Amino acid sequence: MYAEVRPDHPTDWAAMSKVAGLLGVSTAETLRKWVRQAEVDHGNRPGVTSEESAELKKLKRENAELRRANAILKAASAFFAAELDRPGL
Repeated sequence: MYAEVRPDHPTDWAAMSKVAGLLGVSTAETLRKWVRQAEVDHGNRPGVTSEESAELKKLKRENAELRRANAILKAASAFFAAELDRPGL
């Protein structure tokens, strides 16, 4: 929509403000961010694509889960090692 109305306005901001109003978006800044991200996603602007960002978030969640599992395994290992070292069993 922005691309369609851009030629009718003197600046990017004016076009974004118009489209934001038409869509009921509270601020043109929100629309600006969407437009810039779309440009990145389409390869017209450098940056991290939405797909790459989603993959990074997924990998960070997996990493955190693996760290928690590793901590649990280390604690269990230490517990069982201490049990084996106790005399009298």
